[in-house]
Amino acid sequence: MTQLATPYSRNDVERVVRDVLLQHLDPAQSNGVPSSTRNPLVVNISARHVHLTDEHVEILFGKGAQLEIQKDLYQDGYYAATQTVAVVGPRRRMLPNVRVLGPCRGDSQVELAFTDAISLGIDIPVRISGDIEGTPGCVLVGPEGVVELKQGVIRAMRHVHMGPGDLEHYGIQNGDRMDLRIESPGCTTVLEDLVVRAGENIKLEVHIDTDEGNAVNLDDATNVELLKKSSDACSCRK
Repeated sequence: MTQLATPYSRNDVERVVRDVLLQHLDPAQSNGVPSSTRNPLVVNISARHVHLTDEHVEILFGKGAQLEIQKDLYQDGYYAATQTVAVVGPRRRMLPNVRVLGPCRGDSQVELAFTDAISLGIDIPVRISGDIEGTPGCVLVGPEGVVELKQGVIRAMRHVHMGPGDLEHYGIQNGDRMDLRIESPGCTTVLEDLVVRAGENIKLEVHIDTDEGNAVNLDDATNVELLKKSSDACSCRK
């Protein structure tokens, strides 16, 4: 008699993969934290993108419009939408086809790299995502309408997402700062002061912007390490 395979959820598969990867890491790095509560280190480039409110989605894309998923992002529940907008700065220069990320938020926000801001003529501050008070604005143009943001344009501060097991492994807390060492051919670099952003059901993931990713040659990196802001540094291989 044929036995039907037991279906596995995406979380089950990811947990198994994490456990296998961590079994190949140096046991001395475990710090006594069970492998099932920790994640392998992932470093991703966060390209320019836009977060929108439900109201602004309808203005830009038409009454009743909702964000449609193009692809899921690394963190569960987050995705790149099929929709894009044009971002227009005070010099009337424009960045076309800037991707919208979902789900919708309570405030619309535009995250750019430094070179993007120079092109648009916007003097943007470095902020944690969501901290938009007193930041410059811009104009968003969609296929069905236009939204003028009074504030919300930032360069996102480099940061690392962590779950409870990751915090325990590295011996740090939410809001602490860490350094990221990237080994690339002819370009070994340390990026300092990544802000720790912790939460339940969060995977270990570093976000840097396109300028930073290009500067450290991330695409060809052979090893990455997270370092505590002290002489006793913890690390995790890519």
